[in-house]
This record gives sequence, structure tokens and C-alpha cells, in this order.
Amino acid sequence: MTLSDATRAKLARCGAAAVANALLKRGFRNTFVLGMKPVSPGQPPLIGPAFTLRFIPAREDLDTMAIYARNDGLHRRAIEECPPGAVLVLATGGDARASSMGDMMALRLKMRGVAGAITDGGFRDAPGIRDTGLPAFQVQESGPATPIWLHPVEFNAPVGLGNVAVYAGDVILGNEEGVVVIPAHLVDEVADECLEVAAYEAFVQRELKRGRSIFGLFPATPESRVEYENWVAQGRPEEDK
Repeated sequence: MTLSDATRAKLARCGAAAVANALLKRGFRNTFVLGMKPVSPGQPPLIGPAFTLRFIPAREDLDTMAIYARNDGLHRRAIEECPPGAVLVLATGGDARASSMGDMMALRLKMRGVAGAITDGGFRDAPGIRDTGLPAFQVQESGPATPIWLHPVEFNAPVGLGNVAVYAGDVILGNEEGVVVIPAHLVDEVADECLEVAAYEAFVQRELKRGRSIFGLFPATPESRVEYENWVAQGRPEEDK
């Protein structure tokens, strides 16, 4: 799918937890990927359609460093074929015994305009990945070379990322709150809703800091919604004059 710049900008202002709540309202219970950690604290949000690469356990006659270096290997091809603006999803089945990517691959992704990378395993060369500026999430750091334990088998098939199903084109949102997977057909309406939720929560924070009770304020009531709309109409003043 193509993710519009407008929707991407909206998602950048939305919390992963709020997005998961919006999806829960629509019947999607399992969208928040547990255990994901940013490679670089403070990195920009990870936002983009999923381009998946699925791994299975390696086999000794097929997976060696010599074979890995061939240009027809799916792992290296993924680095060159993941579309600009997409998120490379490296699905290992939760296996962090070997690295899913290192700093040279991350740099190539960054230079090609890929939005970021995520794995339910681990990356190597974390300091180098941080230096590239590529947003990336992993379960834990992992140094051993990929062919020791992992064999890439296919692009853009449905995969499990941690505990969550990811289909090609689903939108990945990763930020300081965590990682959530958004079905492609819902991304625009979820982004709109969550941006409104974020704005209302700014109003709630203002009121709570002034000593107000959470009752009748959060979740929103018809009365608090009117207060919020008046606050927005006044230009969202931080304090009453």
C-alpha cells in the first residue's frame, strides 16, 4: 500500500497504546507487539507499510557465509528491494541467537529512503545502526552472524512478529510507547481518531494539573467534550486568565 504523507504525519503524533485502543474498538485484540525495544533511545517514530522477510532455522548445507554473500540471497535482496518509505520486518520466529541485520545493511536502508526496520530477534552493531539514524526496534542485541541460525525463505508473506500477525502492507507504528501493527484498510481512520484522542488528552492533562478529579473527565463525557471544544475554540490556552 501507499501511505500518504498526511496520514504518516498524523501517526507521528499518536501514541502506540492509543492506536491499539482504537483497533480494539474495531475488534482487533492483538495488535501491540510485546517486548520491542528501540535500538536508539529518542529515535524518530518508525512508521511505514510492512515489507516482510520471513526466516526459518538454518540448515548446515544451505547456510554458510559463502552462500550468504551471493547477490541472489533473499536477505541481501531485501535490503535492496524494500521500498522507500516502507518498514523492513525481519521475522525470525523469536530467534535472537543470530543477528537479523547489522550496521552496513542499516546504512543502505537509510540511504535508500526506507523508513526503518524491526525484528523479533536481534541486530548486531547497535552503535553503528544508531549512527545511521535509521529507526529500528528489536527484542535484544545479537552478535552472531545470520547464517549460523537463520535462513531467509520469502518476501511479503504473512508473518508473526513477536505475538502479532503482520501482513504485507500493514502499517507499523513504533515509538517510545512501543510497537503496534495497523491493518492497512484502517490506517487513515485510525490516524484521524487517535490524533483527536491525543488532543483531548492534552486537555485532560491540563485539567488534572489544575487539581481536577478524573471523574467526569476521563474517559470523555458529553459535558467534558463540550468543555474541550470550547477550550479548542479559545486557542487551547494553557491556563485560565
